[in-house]
Amino acid sequence: MAVDEMRVVRPFKLIALICVFVALCLDVVSLLSPAWVTAERSSLSLWDYCKQTTAGWYCESVLQTDWQVATLVLLIAGGSITLIAFLFAVISLCKGAQKRCYRTIAVMLFISVVLQVCALVLYPIKFIDANTLRTYHEFNWGYGIAWGGTIFMLGAAILYCLNTDTYEEEYY
Repeated sequence: MAVDEMRVVRPFKLIALICVFVALCLDVVSLLSPAWVTAERSSLSLWDYCKQTTAGWYCESVLQTDWQVATLVLLIAGGSITLIAFLFAVISLCKGAQKRCYRTIAVMLFISVVLQVCALVLYPIKFIDANTLRTYHEFNWGYGIAWGGTIFMLGAAILYCLNTDTYEEEYY
């Protein structure tokens, strides 16, 4: 690079790495969330169903039906692939071998998005079909955080697909 030349650095890949990290954090929070569905005196998470009685809270496992196990497996698989993509992104950013890994990271993130969207669509459909809670219920913050993590993953995958090297032109 000569003295008169200026290079424009676009931080798309760094923003994508931050998006993957945020998506990973949101996935962990949604998996550990105690409230995916709430009703008047009960709460349903991915792991257990808790009901308030006069003696206190009573909880039992919900991993007895196939759709609940499938939802959990799809979310954990998506989160695991996101973790691997995050590690690849950090290593590629630190080593400077970024261009070779971008496509791999983007494909892994798109796979993770597909897995999580399948889980997040399966859950309410089968929940309503099974009629688990027979009272008024609403999907709560755990379910919403899972959608947020999926959206951040999709954004990061799109940012990793951008080829910013071909768009940079010398204007000076």
